[in-house]
Amino acid sequence: MTSILPKAVREGLEQARRAALHRNDRLCVHDGDDVYRIRRFWDDGMSIDAHHGDKLRGRVEIYDGARHLYQALIIGAQEEGSEIVFDFKWLHPVSETAPVDFERPDFVPAGLIARA
Repeated sequence: MTSILPKAVREGLEQARRAALHRNDRLCVHDGDDVYRIRRFWDDGMSIDAHHGDKLRGRVEIYDGARHLYQALIIGAQEEGSEIVFDFKWLHPVSETAPVDFERPDFVPAGLIARA
């Protein structure tokens, strides 16, 4: 259907699609000091814009805005149209709390009342 549209309309639709991706998706990947916005994300991979190139290699951090979500190891990349698709060797969620070496009870009081 898009092949029958004029070139200017197709370019406008592509620009609107890119703008919607940037507005709605806050996922980004951090590789050292470099930050790239993630276009698509799934269990064993992700994709970014092709104009960034396939610069990502090794261990990266994935964020949702300011919240740290995952650590991942990138092993492969291939270009598909206007995006580069990366494969993960592993993807681990980041814990927001420190690990403990004891069992936490189900009920924890909000505070203790001191004896008078």
